[in-house]
Amino acid sequence: MNTELSAPAVPQDDGDEISLLDLLQVVADNLRLLVLGPLAAGLVALAYTFAIAPTFTATTKFMPPQQQQSSAAAMLAGLGALGGLAGAASGLKNPADQYVAFTKSRSVQDAIIERFQLMERYEAKFKDDARKTLEANIAISSGKDGLITIDASDKDPAFSAQLANAHVEELGKLLNRLAVTEAQQRRMFFEKQLQSAKDNLIKAEQALKTSGVNSSAIKASPTAAVEGLAKLKATIAAQEIKLASMRGYLTESAPDFKQAQTELAAMRSQLGSAEAAEPAGGSDSDYVTKFRDFKYFETLFELFAKQYEMARVDESREGAVIQVLDAAQTPERKSKPKKAQIAMLTTLAVGFSLLLFVFVRQALRSAAQTPDTAEKLGRLHHAWARALGRT
Repeated sequence: MNTELSAPAVPQDDGDEISLLDLLQVVADNLRLLVLGPLAAGLVALAYTFAIAPTFTATTKFMPPQQQQSSAAAMLAGLGALGGLAGAASGLKNPADQYVAFTKSRSVQDAIIERFQLMERYEAKFKDDARKTLEANIAISSGKDGLITIDASDKDPAFSAQLANAHVEELGKLLNRLAVTEAQQRRMFFEKQLQSAKDNLIKAEQALKTSGVNSSAIKASPTAAVEGLAKLKATIAAQEIKLASMRGYLTESAPDFKQAQTELAAMRSQLGSAEAAEPAGGSDSDYVTKFRDFKYFETLFELFAKQYEMARVDESREGAVIQVLDAAQTPERKSKPKKAQIAMLTTLAVGFSLLLFVFVRQALRSAAQTPDTAEKLGRLHHAWARALGRT
């Protein structure tokens, strides 16, 4: 009897199943390395964390100055000549982000570096190196609740709290030098305009005193005849200031800008007609002209004085006051290093690396068993040796 005919056919295993079994066999052959290697690396990393000096993080939270709708907005709208100034001093879209930028500014950093002598503490040769180290130890962020959080890290827990609180203090000093809020911007603008109008008013008053007063000038009744013309000139000057401010946030094709130009043209036309109707010549005309200039600057001074006082009131209401919600306290627990996390990540990383290593090593061993692959590996090895200068 022919045994070859009676022998059962051996089924061919599927390629994927054989590959999976081969992988499991590789893992089983190297199980000790794959288990003990990562555990040993994790223990070494854990032991190393005990040699690292602990880092402490102190946290402070504060609320930046809040932008409020000023009470002057409606009054500025009513004063057509000055209404555009409200738009020029518009509020910020996201004030918290800007205050974060202020806190990270070089001005604040340099003040803190000088205050705590951080160049010596950080052993920095240049101030730029001290800024980079300080920036690495400080984390500043703003939340959806509008609060700004400052996290300061240092080896000394007490100093980390001082560092966090110092950022808030130096930010307050910086804001006192800047005009950030809408009311502060309006106050600074009207303060300059008010000072300029005051200087011009003093000059006009002195010129009026030197002109002399006679009976003809008194009969001319400058208070009734000239005061209206002076106020018209002051209104035109204010309208020109409005147009100048509108150019900062509107295009010349905007309807509001065109309307303001039309109003200014009408005012100038009215002024031209009034000046043409005035009698010219003589000392009376000289007196009337100087009186008119005096009333012009007086009207401007009154306009700017009112707006300046309104801006000061709004500034006192909102101000650049930083309200600290949680002042930084000396931390009791360290923030770094996180021993368990470091040991776990090291174990996983080494385990994955070793698993990849044994798979690659087994693949190279299997490939070396075929003549063609062995020849290719030999040529590759020879090429590497020649490139490294070993042949």
